[in-house]
Amino acid sequence: MKRLVTVFAAAVLCSVFLQAAAGSAEAADPKTMRVVGNFSTNYKHVELEKPFFVDLPQSAGLEFRTSYNTMDAVNVKAEDALRLLRSGTFDVMSVQIGMAARDDPFLEGIDLVGVSTNLKDLRTAVDAYREALDTRLQKRFNVKILTLWPFGPQVFFSNKPIKGVEDFKGLKIRSFTPSMAKLIEYFGAIPVTLSFSEVYPALQRGVVDCGVTSAASGNTGKWPEVTTHLFPLAVSGSVQGHFINLDYWNKFSPESQEKLMKEFQRLEALMWEFTERANSFAVNCNVGQEPCQDNTKFNMTLVPVSDRDKELLNAAVTETVLPLWAESCRKVYPEGVEIWNETVGKARGFRIQ
Repeated sequence: MKRLVTVFAAAVLCSVFLQAAAGSAEAADPKTMRVVGNFSTNYKHVELEKPFFVDLPQSAGLEFRTSYNTMDAVNVKAEDALRLLRSGTFDVMSVQIGMAARDDPFLEGIDLVGVSTNLKDLRTAVDAYREALDTRLQKRFNVKILTLWPFGPQVFFSNKPIKGVEDFKGLKIRSFTPSMAKLIEYFGAIPVTLSFSEVYPALQRGVVDCGVTSAASGNTGKWPEVTTHLFPLAVSGSVQGHFINLDYWNKFSPESQEKLMKEFQRLEALMWEFTERANSFAVNCNVGQEPCQDNTKFNMTLVPVSDRDKELLNAAVTETVLPLWAESCRKVYPEGVEIWNETVGKARGFRIQ
């Protein structure tokens, strides 16, 4: 009987040990992180991104190995990012929200064309929308926000002489968000959806007459080589983000998640700081003026933004951008418009009826 009890106790202890070991294994953090960052043509952003992810395990004090590639290196299109994250093809991706918004109009609400035309106002809008956007992304796409930051005020590079928005009529203009396409149509131009890496050859071959991007991104992408006129009417901030597959995120312990979020908050701050610094010099560099730092100097013609241009932009927002966005949003997320009114709308002084 004593021997039987001893054997039974040993079996129970063995079972408990095995269960504990299995539970410990299940609770262990992931050992790898597959990351897809920006396009290599955005090399200054990659210069910030790549070392961050390479050093992330050490800076967060965690034990895993990162694999970092740019989007073009793995042949990924910006508009497919959310689908690839949802499927678990990659763990973390840099997401161009305007491009990804084709899968859900609510996403674009963070940076609708004409609503936030400078970095201060944009930051207010981003902070107001962050929680609602994260909730929607988790529910619809099984992804979580790690960072949100802008490429910078989006302005017009043209290879046709222009004096203002009224000269856009009939021109083919690169667009990358649905609301931007509507704005371009409002001014009588033809929107052409292209990713950043496609724009330079499109401008060079005459596939498009103008392109929209930040002054800094246009400079690093060498757009002034294939355009002549810079029109600095800022229509948006081109908000980007780093998103993570939610199932992958939940494999990390709460303690590890806290450490990772602290590091991603640091990355977000770096991206905002870079944008603010780069934008202050980039316009000067593109038109060959001083001070010009951190960019290549070109000799574009600077087109002044008139009060008339600003009035027409505001009219486009109220008459076209907001109503059409609301219509498309209500089709897939009826409560999304009221959420926008209570977040970005309230923060920026707009209300959609």
